[in-house]
Amino acid sequence: MKQIFFAAAMAVFTAMGWAQADAPVIGRWDLTMEKEGISLPSWLEVKLSGSKTLVGSFVGEVGSARPVSLFNYADNTLTFSVPPQWVGSQDLEFTARYENDELVGEIIHNNGTKWPVRGVRAPLMIRETPKSWSAPEPIFNGVDLSGWVAQSGPDRNQWIVKDGILTSPKSGSNLMTEQKFEDFKLHIEFRYPAGSNSGIYLRGRHEVQVEDNYGKQPSSTYFGGVYGFLTPNAMAALPAGSWQTYDITLIGRRVTIVANGQTVICDQIIPGITGGALDSQEGLPGPILLQGDHGPVEYRNITMSYPKY
Repeated sequence: MKQIFFAAAMAVFTAMGWAQADAPVIGRWDLTMEKEGISLPSWLEVKLSGSKTLVGSFVGEVGSARPVSLFNYADNTLTFSVPPQWVGSQDLEFTARYENDELVGEIIHNNGTKWPVRGVRAPLMIRETPKSWSAPEPIFNGVDLSGWVAQSGPDRNQWIVKDGILTSPKSGSNLMTEQKFEDFKLHIEFRYPAGSNSGIYLRGRHEVQVEDNYGKQPSSTYFGGVYGFLTPNAMAALPAGSWQTYDITLIGRRVTIVANGQTVICDQIIPGITGGALDSQEGLPGPILLQGDHGPVEYRNITMSYPKY
């Protein structure tokens, strides 16, 4: 009898393991949440750990990617929970059905409110390496805010141009280009006071961190990192008050970041959007967005080069 029971139990265990291994929800998902009529971007990755366990990570409307230690998938329904990060006081709970290669369901947010959510598969964005690049073209004219708009609207804009420098003297609105970009080489120079924090969102979705982290160990949430995803191989930040440079090449999902002349991230794949992204439509062109809601910061000499095939 014990042998029969053991064999039956192993059969169920094996079937469940293979069911998880073949789960169609495995992969990366671009999510859109609806909060009181406002669309907010989100992101999810589901991976197979071993032969039967689904794990991964989740990005909410703010913050960095949070690890998910266990996904449950049964009856075409995916569920998981994660503890609060920056907002709320309770676990976030996610429930969605897999239908027609989409995820449709709801999130009980960390603050207890329910938000509808829909997810589509994130595009692979595999692109050919360009044969050459165009000459750099300025996207900031050094005179005024032509070609740039405040994310929070003109009435809440704190950005000014002073002595050829794009300046945010205090925390306020983010600033973004009216033009949208696909693949590019971006050159940008910046300066911040001690303790300040900003960021450069590539296509409005992937933040390269700008923060006073001089002398610290590298981290994906520190200077030179793609926030919450990619950790630079060295801390290349100069002391606060210094003018510093990024040269950023983005081809599809592949990014190379040269910080103050040092290559700190080399041709790495950005898995998904970072918190604070404009949207989760990763396959579309998007603007350059400069974070202005975390402290004073200055930018200058902002240029773009474009691929030639």
